[in-house]
Amino acid sequence: MDLRNLELFVHLSQSLHFGRTADAMAVSPSTLSRAIQRLEQEVGCELLLRDNRSVALTPAGLQLQQFAESWLGDWDQMRDRLKHNDSPLQGRLRLFCSVTASYFLLPDILARFRTRYPQLELRLETGDPALAIDKVLNEETDLAIAARPDALPAKLEFIRLQTVPLVFIAPRIPCLANELLQQSPADWGKIPVILTEQGVARKRTNQWFRNKGISPNVYAEVAGNEAIVGMVALGCGVALVPTAVIRHSPMADKIQRLAVTPDLKPFEVGVCLLKKRLEDPLIRAFRQIALQQANPESP
Repeated sequence: MDLRNLELFVHLSQSLHFGRTADAMAVSPSTLSRAIQRLEQEVGCELLLRDNRSVALTPAGLQLQQFAESWLGDWDQMRDRLKHNDSPLQGRLRLFCSVTASYFLLPDILARFRTRYPQLELRLETGDPALAIDKVLNEETDLAIAARPDALPAKLEFIRLQTVPLVFIAPRIPCLANELLQQSPADWGKIPVILTEQGVARKRTNQWFRNKGISPNVYAEVAGNEAIVGMVALGCGVALVPTAVIRHSPMADKIQRLAVTPDLKPFEVGVCLLKKRLEDPLIRAFRQIALQQANPESP
């Protein structure tokens, strides 16, 4: 099995777009198509379902994606060890994430990372998750834990770690928001709403209101989901937040989840990095740990 064909397949399995993969991997679309055809011939089954408008992985394609990501990661590590004569990796990596992500996603990754690369220094910065993508693009950080945007910039690689549901929350205490919610039907155009300043959750909130034909009554725009949960608990209004934030919030018992229609599309949370830095030994080391976290059955 050709290493380059596997690399092309892995990128395509993540982008699900022949044009974007061809541009990112510096090959022509016809070369990319032939590489996928050769892989399908080698494995003896169809890997992708494709038509003029969409590309999707078959069940066999999903299995090969998991194998190839793990195998290529192991190959990168072996190549790096041979290149450096087994000398331990040294240096510093900058990682950006939200406070909540540092609780529920990072512990296992960091435990593996510190065990395998004890001489590497990791500098962790926490902040508004809506800033994560831009921080990677602007090279203000080496890696970030981020929510995958609906349109991932072509310069970035994204390794999905978890799918996180989004829910509307409201206070438990008596307040204007609850008075309005108890009306039948509830007038969502009057209920005070707390929004994130930017990011995936903000876009999903805006889309939900647009689909309902409602102009939201914006009480405040806040950076950071943790602060939003606190404001909701104090009775300031309702908000849309990831369920992971609620689980790790000290204010969780002071808010309630709302059942709304239509259902809200969850988002994917994972590790984000620049493709042009994939050959950096420190980036490769962390990337391999992230891939193992994403695919726990991998060796």
